Amino acid sequence: MIKYILIALILALIGSGLWFWAKTDPQKLDFADRMAPGPAENSQAPLTGIAYGDDARQKLDIYLPKQNAAGTSAVLIFFHGGAWRDGEREGYGFLGRAFASRGFVTVIADYRKSPKVRFPAFVEDTAAAIAWVNANIAKHKGDPKRIFLMGHSAGAHIAMMTALDPQWLAANNLTPDVIKGVIGLAGPYDFLPLTTDSSKIALGQWPDLTETQPITFARADAPPLLLLTGDMDTVVKPRNSKILSEKIQKLGGQQQLQIYPDVDHSDIIMAVARPFRQKAPVVADVVNFIKAH
Repeated sequence: MIKYILIALILALIGSGLWFWAKTDPQKLDFADRMAPGPAENSQAPLTGIAYGDDARQKLDIYLPKQNAAGTSAVLIFFHGGAWRDGEREGYGFLGRAFASRGFVTVIADYRKSPKVRFPAFVEDTAAAIAWVNANIAKHKGDPKRIFLMGHSAGAHIAMMTALDPQWLAANNLTPDVIKGVIGLAGPYDFLPLTTDSSKIALGQWPDLTETQPITFARADAPPLLLLTGDMDTVVKPRNSKILSEKIQKLGGQQQLQIYPDVDHSDIIMAVARPFRQKAPVVADVVNFIKAH
């Protein structure tokens, strides 16, 4: 009998290991965040799979503070990375819990990916998600007058494009001032010529490639920017954040640049999850930025 119990336990462990490794990297990170020792993040169960468009990818999840104040809370909308072709909102519960527990109504928004769609479809989705939040977030005690955007990698690109080029919000009957600030984590903002297959597939068919670059639309009256990057990032090099920071500063706009030492492209998003916060003070820097603006 003991032999069969041991075999069953071994098989269960193997099965659980296979289950874990079948998950995407963000889903593994979310699992690690859930399992980390210490007090869990203090937030409500999320509202998931809310449609802001007709496509299966045009959905979002909402994470709410555990005890929302009598008034309304600032809103943080996050767009994940994945080279415009990969990723899903379901892996980012760790981020939703982190910022909801700090008092912000936090929205994790998905979007359509290449090669099914090409530029500017994912930027259009970003603007559509913002429009949905603006129209509906008050029902969840979020303040539509205090909406902040945040993105990692390709998600930072589409968030920054939407914030800097007014046409995308205008197509949704919104003006740029609906966005009170933008936080970019390791975002590509000035990356011509296109050198990766993913960028060529996602953006390369557009007639004027300068129109795919956030740097093209830098302006003095842009929302305040918080540009976070790591000095060890070889996927999206820190020069992207540096150049956008310098241009906004030269134009007279508001920006903050933070380059974390010994942090690479994955580290900067990992630092939002509880087991890896020693990598960089991303959570604290984002919270301070939102509160300041």
